[in-house]
Amino acid sequence: MEPKKYTLITGASCGLGKELAKECARRGMHLLLTALPNENIEKTGKELTQKYNVDVQTFEADLTNSKEIRKLADTVSKNFEIEALINNAGLGGAQPFLKATPEYIEQIVLLNMNALVLITRLLLPALKRQKKACILNIASMASFSPMPYKTVYPASKAFVYSFSRGLNSELKNTGISVSVAHPGGMRTNSHSTNSIDNHNFIIRSTTLSVKKVAQICIRGMLNRKKLIIPGILNKVSWVLLRITPVWFRLLLMRSSIKKNIKQQNNIIQTPG
Repeated sequence: MEPKKYTLITGASCGLGKELAKECARRGMHLLLTALPNENIEKTGKELTQKYNVDVQTFEADLTNSKEIRKLADTVSKNFEIEALINNAGLGGAQPFLKATPEYIEQIVLLNMNALVLITRLLLPALKRQKKACILNIASMASFSPMPYKTVYPASKAFVYSFSRGLNSELKNTGISVSVAHPGGMRTNSHSTNSIDNHNFIIRSTTLSVKKVAQICIRGMLNRKKLIIPGILNKVSWVLLRITPVWFRLLLMRSSIKKNIKQQNNIIQTPG
């Protein structure tokens, strides 16, 4: 009897990660789910098992800690056959760079870039055991433009885009496809909802439900698409971003994000 094959999803306790897990389970895919300690990931796993009759194994790990990443990858490689890896875990926010603590900035870099690259490298041999396997990296529409007051986050997601496209080309003819997805704004909780509502019409109009984004991402991954941009308006925005001068994008975003921060009761003072 052929062993079960699993899809590993990081950051699966809430938001897009949880919806990605639901969409995979709905398709009959067995799951390995990771989340930070005390985020009830075991409860999520049990719910998916009961509802969709799939095997779900859960793990608690802090992916900003390289030792925990290595331990997780070692456990997965030795005990499971994996056919898909979804790097969803990520961190971001809006605040002036000078007011962001060095620790907060380090967390973004470690989670959005280091963790994604390291877990991909460590699990690549396990993925290569399959005739066909998939990697899906979750980037963001923010990766297509620099942003004031979010300086590190879009830069980290631009890294995810570049890494994914390069790795996909490198792995051509190996049976492993690498997809990168660029969701726009999603109303995952009250904080993100308020943030979206305080943005301009363009940002508000490009938002999709988390469920819809998850469906598009998983479908794109399974169809081995290189680039996944959920939603027609986000595709239009992507084209516009490519032809709009950077200075003009920065001007618009600086005004919009600064206004958003103030409306979130985090009044800032900046020169100029």
